[in-house]
Amino acid sequence: MLDTQDSKLPIEFFARLPKTDLHVHLDGSLRLDTIIDLARQQGVSLPATEPDALKRVLKLGENYGSLVEYLKVFDVTLSVLQTEDSLFRTAFELAEDAALENVRYMEVRYSPMLHTRKGLRLTNVIEAVLDGLRAAREKYGIESNIIICGIRNISPESSLEMAELAVAYKNRGVVGFDLAGAEYDYPAKHHRSAFQLVRDNNINTTIHAGEAYGPESIAQAIHVCGAHRIGHGVRLRENGDLLHYINDHRVPLECCPSSNYQTGAVRQLGAHPIKLYYNLGLRVTVNTDNRMVTDTTVTKELWLCHTLLGFTLKDIKSVIIAGFKSAFLPFHIKQQYVRRISQELRKFNDDGTVSDAPAVSLEHPRSTGDVVPS
Repeated sequence: MLDTQDSKLPIEFFARLPKTDLHVHLDGSLRLDTIIDLARQQGVSLPATEPDALKRVLKLGENYGSLVEYLKVFDVTLSVLQTEDSLFRTAFELAEDAALENVRYMEVRYSPMLHTRKGLRLTNVIEAVLDGLRAAREKYGIESNIIICGIRNISPESSLEMAELAVAYKNRGVVGFDLAGAEYDYPAKHHRSAFQLVRDNNINTTIHAGEAYGPESIAQAIHVCGAHRIGHGVRLRENGDLLHYINDHRVPLECCPSSNYQTGAVRQLGAHPIKLYYNLGLRVTVNTDNRMVTDTTVTKELWLCHTLLGFTLKDIKSVIIAGFKSAFLPFHIKQQYVRRISQELRKFNDDGTVSDAPAVSLEHPRSTGDVVPS
C-alpha cells in the first residue's frame, strides 16, 4: 500500500492490469536465447553467441538516434526467421510473453515477404505464424491476430502483393494492413494502390507515420491512404488543425514511448507528447513496438507513463480501455471486451491494492447483443 500521494505505483501493480498490445512487430520481439538457438540450428552467424553479449552488440534498449539505425537490428533477427519452425516458435513465444504480463488481446504485425529468402512460400509464412498464435491461445487464453505490412523502402509493387495476401487471409487471422519501414523519403502515397485494394475489401488499415517525418506524413496516411489508425504519430503536435481532425474522427494513435526515444522521435522519454494527446482527448493506446529491440513490455510502458509522464491510475485505465476500443475486431466483440475489462479494472485501487473480485475468464468474448458506449 502506498503511504503518500506523491508515491508512484510499483511496476508489479501494472503487470496485473489487463491490457492490449496493438503495435508489436514479430521480427523485433524475439527472445535473445531463441535467436541464439535458432542461429545454432540453422548455421547462421551472429555478432555474439551469449545473450548478454548479443544484447550489448545490438544495443537493445539503447538510444539509436534514428529510425534507420534502429531498423538495422532487424538484419539479425530476420536472418533466423526463414523457416516455418522458427516462425511458429517466435509467434508462440511472443504471445506467451504477452500473456504472462496479462495482455488479453494482441495484434502482431510483420511483412511475410521478408521471410522468403530461403524459399518459403508466402502462405507458409502466414500459416506458421497463425499456428504459433493459435497454440498460445490454446495454452494461455490470449487472443492474437495478424497485421500484414508493406514496406515503404522496398517497392509499391511488393506492398500490393502483401495487400493481396491480406485479402486472401481476411477472416482467417489477418485483421489489418500496415505500411512500415523507413519513413523519410519514402512517402505513403506511392503505396496507395495497396491501400485501395485492402479498403475495397473492407480490411482495416494502419500506417507508421509521424515517427521519422513530420505531420505531412500523417496527413498523407489519413487522407491519401485512408488509414484507420496511426502508428506512432509523435509529430502530430506540429499541426494543430490536423490534430483536431484526428481527434474529431477518433483516429487512434498507437503510441510506443520507449521506442520513440530510441529512434530519436523524442529527445527525452519524459518529453513524449502522449500525455498532451491524452489531455486533448485523442484516443491514445500504449504499445511495445518491438519487445526485444526496445527491451520493453506493455507493463513497463504503462509504468513509464505513470512514473515519467504524469498518468494517474484513472488515466491508465482509460488508456487500457482505448486499446480494446481501437482493436481491429468486430464491433460487438469490442463491446464485450470493453464491458468485461471495465468491470475488472474497478478492483485496482489508487493506493496500490487490489480488491477481491471473482476471477475474470480469459475466453474470447462472444456475441450477446449487449451494447456499451463506443
